[in-house]
Amino acid sequence: MTMTDRLQFTRTSPEAEGIPSEAILDFLDAVEQHEHPLEAMQGFMLLRHGNVAAEGWWTPYGPDLPHSVFSLSKTFTSTAIGLAVDEGLLTVDEPVLRFFPDEAPENPSDNLRAMTVRHLLSMNTGHHEDTTGAVWRGEDKDWSRAFLSLPVEHEPGTWFVYNTAATYMLSVIITKLTGEILVDYLKPRLFEPLGIANPVWDVDPEGRSIGGSGLHLCTEDIARLGQVYLQSGVWNGQQVVPAAWIAEAIAAHSDNSNTQTNPDSSVGYGYQIWRCRHNAYRGDGAFGQFCVVMPEQDTVIAITSGLRDMQRILDLIWEDLLPAMAVEPLAANPEAHARLRARLGSLTLPVPVGDTAIAFAGNTIDFEENPLGLASVRIDPGPESDTIVIGSLLGEQAITAAHGKWQTGRAHLRPNGDEPIAACGAATGDSTYEVRLCFLEGESCWVCRLGVDGASTTFDLSPNVSWGDAGITSIPGRVRD
Repeated sequence: MTMTDRLQFTRTSPEAEGIPSEAILDFLDAVEQHEHPLEAMQGFMLLRHGNVAAEGWWTPYGPDLPHSVFSLSKTFTSTAIGLAVDEGLLTVDEPVLRFFPDEAPENPSDNLRAMTVRHLLSMNTGHHEDTTGAVWRGEDKDWSRAFLSLPVEHEPGTWFVYNTAATYMLSVIITKLTGEILVDYLKPRLFEPLGIANPVWDVDPEGRSIGGSGLHLCTEDIARLGQVYLQSGVWNGQQVVPAAWIAEAIAAHSDNSNTQTNPDSSVGYGYQIWRCRHNAYRGDGAFGQFCVVMPEQDTVIAITSGLRDMQRILDLIWEDLLPAMAVEPLAANPEAHARLRARLGSLTLPVPVGDTAIAFAGNTIDFEENPLGLASVRIDPGPESDTIVIGSLLGEQAITAAHGKWQTGRAHLRPNGDEPIAACGAATGDSTYEVRLCFLEGESCWVCRLGVDGASTTFDLSPNVSWGDAGITSIPGRVRD
């Protein structure tokens, strides 16, 4: 048996794991109710007793696509610290300044002197507000020095604030101790034993793993982390992560009710891990990247998403899935299981519908100056797909938008560079055209509508999620003479 074979999860039926297929169907019905057509879960895996009871991906997303997991990266960083502690490289009660003799301010404050690795892990550094913006967008490209230069208003351990730059400091500590960036340190110790292939982690200006964000993984990779935590660090009979560390990491070390209001974000915080209701815990990332571990139910739920309301997904887990979980296997229900399999096999993000011709086909439309940097667009229709020719600050490029289905390709539409995308399009009226676009290695999906009224045009772009305003950006333009 090869290593790859040993690392495969067993696929069973929900009923075999004590879950009715109808409960999962109800969950799917509920999670697909959104105002924005492309706001959605993009990947979902439900594991019970170590087996996959249900899994599905919404086309154009799929199981083999790496996905940005944002702050779910933090749980991997915490795990690295646990491994380093087990190797005797540090303890959690050592002062942070011990690792940064060259980056420390000349006269550190008492609060900065008191800050320990434990405070970084538990988001209790004493900073009154998240320092991440000041660190990452500041003038000093040495982010660790920038972090240490900021005021520490509270005594460490007395004030919880979610602080991604604190996690970054944990990543740098690993590099200081080992000479390896975090992703390389974890490869032989965690990623390779768990069968997580080719993990990519974004880096700081000096080439060090960001730690608090920036990790790119497939949905099943998330499930593997959750399962090894559920199994107290054991994977394939091997103690990959120390059991004592996992027990310590999932315990509540911070009272986070001072700054958090959501019911699953205000019941305690561990070492880069959120405590949840129902004695569950989770790692999570922006827009719904979830690794939910439910010890009492012997369950792991892994989700990749582009969602605005993360709490709603947790609510639905507690409302639709948790109450349905029985202690013993249920009687087989072939009819319900067949319906669930069909549903999971046909999940898709919706495509625009239209059956009219494109009245302005072949005409170039020039846009006024706009924050998106779009200069022009032209739609060249075809029998099964249309070619969208886009002019922007990044140059001119063509995207294929299929009719009635998602067409994969690559494009350079964002500062991220060339990246995999999927697009579909349709003329939705005599003078309107809609193209939907998904960036396949992340959460972002756009609905773009072009309307033409004589020589005047309007281009509306509506994202599923956004770090800022997720509303519609409208760009006026004119049909080129």
